[in-house]
Amino acid sequence: MPYLGRRFAAVTAALAMSVTTGALTSPASADSGQDDKSKKTPVATGYGGAVSTVDLDASEAAIKILRKGGNAVDAAVAAAATLGVTEPYSAGIGGGGYFVYYDAEKEKISTIHGRETAPAAMPRDAFIDPASPADKPVAYPFRKQATSGMSVGVPGTPATWERALDRWGSMNLAEALEPAIDVAEDGFVVDETFRLQTADNQDRFAPFAATRELFLPGGAPPAVGTVFTNPDLAETYRILGHKGVDEFYEGPLAEEIVSTVRNAPSSVDAKVPVPGPAGVMTTEDLDDYEALDQDPTHVNYRGYDVYGMAPSSSGGTTVGEALNILEVFDLPGLKSDQPAVLHHYLEATALAFADRGKYVGDPAFVKVPTKKLLDPVFGKERACEIDPITAATKPVAAGDAADYDGTCDIEPAALADEKDTENINTTNLTVSDKWGNVVEYTLTIEQTGGSGITVPGRGFILNNELTDFSPVYSATDPNRIEPGKRPRSSMSPTIVLKDGEPFLALGSPGGSTIITTVLQTLINRIDLGMNIQDALAAPRASQRNTASVTAEQAFIDAPYGKDLATRYGHNFSAAGAPGTSASEIGAATAIEFSDDGKKATAVAEPTRRGGGSALVVKPSHK
Repeated sequence: MPYLGRRFAAVTAALAMSVTTGALTSPASADSGQDDKSKKTPVATGYGGAVSTVDLDASEAAIKILRKGGNAVDAAVAAAATLGVTEPYSAGIGGGGYFVYYDAEKEKISTIHGRETAPAAMPRDAFIDPASPADKPVAYPFRKQATSGMSVGVPGTPATWERALDRWGSMNLAEALEPAIDVAEDGFVVDETFRLQTADNQDRFAPFAATRELFLPGGAPPAVGTVFTNPDLAETYRILGHKGVDEFYEGPLAEEIVSTVRNAPSSVDAKVPVPGPAGVMTTEDLDDYEALDQDPTHVNYRGYDVYGMAPSSSGGTTVGEALNILEVFDLPGLKSDQPAVLHHYLEATALAFADRGKYVGDPAFVKVPTKKLLDPVFGKERACEIDPITAATKPVAAGDAADYDGTCDIEPAALADEKDTENINTTNLTVSDKWGNVVEYTLTIEQTGGSGITVPGRGFILNNELTDFSPVYSATDPNRIEPGKRPRSSMSPTIVLKDGEPFLALGSPGGSTIITTVLQTLINRIDLGMNIQDALAAPRASQRNTASVTAEQAFIDAPYGKDLATRYGHNFSAAGAPGTSASEIGAATAIEFSDDGKKATAVAEPTRRGGGSALVVKPSHK
């Protein structure tokens, strides 16, 4: 059955048992939600184009565009827009992201930097409790920082879509948005993840009337099995499709965004949990926004060319530096000793994260030594710090990117003073087409539910990306708050070439664990020799230069996890309480390509975040 036919049938069945009440219809059978989810498959192999996302509707949107003759860029925008409907607490036009593209005709990788920016009037003490001492400023609790107009950066997602389509697309924005408009109007069946995410944010959503009306119908989270529609977002997409994204950055919608940010309920009383301070964004800030064309980062790892995002993302530099460190060691020769390989992986990430904290920020505001951080000689020198049989005491010191020669008689620089300011919820998608083009795209509104602020009548939540800045200002911190600056990110959309041809594209959500998820998947695939399905599904551990390694319980309980603790001295802490989304690290997507480039294997999570959706245009080569 065609895509729209399936969607119409599923939603009609639910509506037959319900009465429309605005954005939500009353519960259909419990089986309705289960049946919708059961259509997800985490692995698909075939031809003519492929896609992997966390969501069936988003993956089907991309496939629909590919089958209409669209290319990977068209399909990526369609999938991203659909995720704005079905994953509104992770992504949408109220946020930003990073877009990596392989052009098969030019055999070239390019990127678009669509990160949010701080308003021109952004104060350096934006998130500081005014009651705290001037000489020892204390930031508000994160939840208060995030749930505020002050946390909202100028969104970059609409500009990213426009720039990507202008540079490489074959369809216009209106065509690319059609599948998302259909889903927003027809609705999707609420699953347990959506209900739980809403419930977890109920206190944050409640102060904002538009958010409350859309996502808390009747004052409560939507029930599993109900059909959730978002006609306001459908109309917003229509406007952007027909009038262009200038409507978002210059037109009436821009004025509405600014009014919402500046006039949302606010409080600077630290005793009031939410919301936090009012925003300072202006229409000039929106008008000045630009999605930036940017060169990718690049390292060579065991004959593979690995490309990622340059700063303000720390993904490309940190993944790349860690790979350069690991290149020194014969990990493929150790693959029969999995704990030894994982020990080196954990130690390399600690070193790379130390350098991330010391050096990486928005290069428009701070001098980031990107080339030096990605210099194999610097990586070789940093590798000297790894003891092959014992875990180092964390945090480890940052290296000296101004003075290195690859030898081991070094004096480390001072410890990096880094705090993890990113939250776990983001989304990622991977798309390829029949011409061999590939897109890896990570987009976000930061934490689950973003700022909690919905633009009235427009159907989308605004981001809280400015909480990714270090909240307490320091002149030596590359991620300090500054007006017009883009906060540091860990988003790591990555494309790997082998002999100049696409081999693997992958990315993940997960805040600063994005870096380790991407890196661990690469190590699993290249060094440990796993197939891409197993490499992506394997239990994860994330060492970000902290005393304890954050890990999924399955990693801790595995024989290699126990060996890492007893044999090497690694300390582990569970990522979160069992059964919660916090217990999972990442929700990755990937596509691997055959040697001739014709066959693609799309892979999504089998279980994390409810499991993802991998699809191909044609399962067989006919």
